[in-house]
Amino acid sequence: MSFLEFVLRLGCAFVLGAAVGFERQWRQRSAGLRTNTLVSLGAASYILLSLVLTDGKGDPSRVAGQVVTGIGFLGAGVIMKDGLTIKGLNTAATIWCSAAIGCIAGAGLYAHSVAVTILVMLTHLVLRPIGQKISRRPSEDDRSTSDYLYTLTVKATSAIENHVRVLLMQFFNDHSDVILRSLRSTDSDDPSIVIITASLIAHGNQDHILEKLAGRLTIEHDITEVTWDARSNEDNDL
Repeated sequence: MSFLEFVLRLGCAFVLGAAVGFERQWRQRSAGLRTNTLVSLGAASYILLSLVLTDGKGDPSRVAGQVVTGIGFLGAGVIMKDGLTIKGLNTAATIWCSAAIGCIAGAGLYAHSVAVTILVMLTHLVLRPIGQKISRRPSEDDRSTSDYLYTLTVKATSAIENHVRVLLMQFFNDHSDVILRSLRSTDSDDPSIVIITASLIAHGNQDHILEKLAGRLTIEHDITEVTWDARSNEDNDL
């Protein structure tokens, strides 16, 4: 292999890797212009090293296999977990593709490397907005989960009426899955007993929260009865 051919193949890997990296840098991703250019250039260099050392008689596919393994470690470094969300998968996949572009360019397949580069960039430019639109669609679980309407009734002595109302307000402030819609007090047949009724709404079944609240209220000395019931909005539509 002549030195001119060597430089030409490296130049092809450099330009194509920079093209992919430019799009990533424009999107302000962690692996941008320099990273993708270096990955493509490095992959091409290893392929060319194999060809030069063996005077073109070696098997560059064996070197390409080792490049793929090495890029796997590099790609893993850009994948991060943020709570339940995994970030960096697209960046890692792009680095992997940049290495493939470098290997193809290093093997002297210019048209093939250009084709791969164009497809990688189209993946980011065209499929990205399509993927975002698909992600905004509600999942089957979201569509099947209806709102639940709860009614909580507490019978207590009039002396602790304000205390019970404060307990309820504090509890629902700490449990955002259940929203307090209204809270009212009515008299009972016994003047010393007041009935406190809370109307609640929740997205999906939150029976466990109502059971937790009922258990908390029943330990209060002057509360004589705690009951609750639930119905979904789907039941109301029937």
